[in-house]
Amino acid sequence: MIAPLRPDKYLRMGMVIRRQGVTAMTGISLAAVRRPRATALIDERGSLTWADLEARSNALATGLATLREGRLETVAVLCRNHRGFVEALSAATKLGADVMLLNTGFSGPQLADVMAREKGQLIIYDEEFAPLVEEARKELDDLVEVVAWHDGEAARVVEPVETTVDRLIDEHQGQVPSKPPSPGRTILLTSGTTGTPKGARRSGGGGAGALAAMLDRIPWRAEQTTVVAAPMFHAWGFGQLAISATMTCTVVMRRRFDPEATLDLVDEHQATGLAVVPVMLERIVDLPDEVLDRYSLGSARFVTASGSKMRADAVTAFMDRFGDLVYNSYNATEVGLISTATPVDLRAAADTAGRPVVGSELRIVDDDFRDVAPGEVGKITVASDSQFEGYTSGDNKDFHENYMVSGDLGRVDDEGRLYVVGRDDEMIVSGGENVYPLEVEETLGEHDAVLEAAVVGVDDEKYGQRLAAFVVLSPGQDASPDELKQHVKDHLAGYKAPREVTILDELPRNAAGKVVKRELTEGDENDGENENDGENENKD
Repeated sequence: MIAPLRPDKYLRMGMVIRRQGVTAMTGISLAAVRRPRATALIDERGSLTWADLEARSNALATGLATLREGRLETVAVLCRNHRGFVEALSAATKLGADVMLLNTGFSGPQLADVMAREKGQLIIYDEEFAPLVEEARKELDDLVEVVAWHDGEAARVVEPVETTVDRLIDEHQGQVPSKPPSPGRTILLTSGTTGTPKGARRSGGGGAGALAAMLDRIPWRAEQTTVVAAPMFHAWGFGQLAISATMTCTVVMRRRFDPEATLDLVDEHQATGLAVVPVMLERIVDLPDEVLDRYSLGSARFVTASGSKMRADAVTAFMDRFGDLVYNSYNATEVGLISTATPVDLRAAADTAGRPVVGSELRIVDDDFRDVAPGEVGKITVASDSQFEGYTSGDNKDFHENYMVSGDLGRVDDEGRLYVVGRDDEMIVSGGENVYPLEVEETLGEHDAVLEAAVVGVDDEKYGQRLAAFVVLSPGQDASPDELKQHVKDHLAGYKAPREVTILDELPRNAAGKVVKRELTEGDENDGENENDGENENKD
């Protein structure tokens, strides 16, 4: 991981830690000492060395400190994957501020609500999000704004902000911020797929444990190149950025995900790693064969994914084409990396989340917190070296004997491999029978015409709840709701068959690629073919 260095570099690295403390972004300053002229990042604007990145973040930190009286306590970042995101995160941390990473998929009211709740004082954002920031400005009169990325005149739908990241850097070149009274922390927001996003505070204290957990299964190597396609505001993408800085790895990024462009980045830069969220890998696999044939991924040693359930057929198809490269992880905002499935695991069971990583222990328990037998479904509870410090609201997760209740349901097979079957609050009780949506979704996904599916429970006077399925068909394929319902009946117990099947063009997802199921049942906003008790109707 770390090659021997000159004695003076060890001394300077010690001084960095003494000055900044141990934070998720301390790795940038350490890398600038270790390999100043090596390439730190590559984005659509070009490349920066570690020395460049360190100098720019120092200048930005100095500039940010001048924008507001007193100490900056909470800085919000609303950016896509580019240098401005990294510079903003590093600079704010150097000031000792808590840095809140905002979801680029937020609506205006969501952003305003989170900013007001978390008492955001300054926001650094891409110009495309200016209309959303306008909503937050109504709630926070003294909000300070800094633009990180310009998209050109066409994006300026509101009055442009004069203060930009580049301007602050230019004005404060060569300056270094004062030592902060305490190290800055990172606030990661939960996905909010089943409720309002919560802020989970993470310091750098668990960094060694998180690094050990990642290196335990995934073949990272220092000073190599990784394409990080996963959004960096999300816990998984943020973790890939942090470990890359710690290991002085070049990070290649692109503001918007494109499946073919991602393959091209790996080949062009001879990257040894690719970090994605599952839907990205699925979109890559779904490219036409003539497109996939253009890329080899010959330099890659791993493709690492986390954030949601990944289609088993996509995992197998990817490895059949590009080799046994996929490492699928079960990760939580509050606790970090929990388990990882290696390619060997995935060849044996393509839908597994693997085994617990170093520093993580799992228990599958019933409602009374008694361990269930192998193969039985129960609540996933986790004990980890990388536990979070609680939500910013002051709330915390439920714990039992130092094990955090994750909110997910799962089972462990006889080989010790974990399978996540869904959220605890998504389990459907229909006619007194427990149904796990994931089981029905996977069965629908086995139909030749189905690309992906989501299953939810809706209120029913007779059964308490009934199952409703929302299905996206593969290009050029056709299937009727009756056919899909019969497919489920042919493979599962009758009570698990959906009463309703709606054909959609796409499933609603947040910016991290997770399906937002509540949007499927909110109003009548979905276009598609629906069958309910034999009657077809079109939903507008």
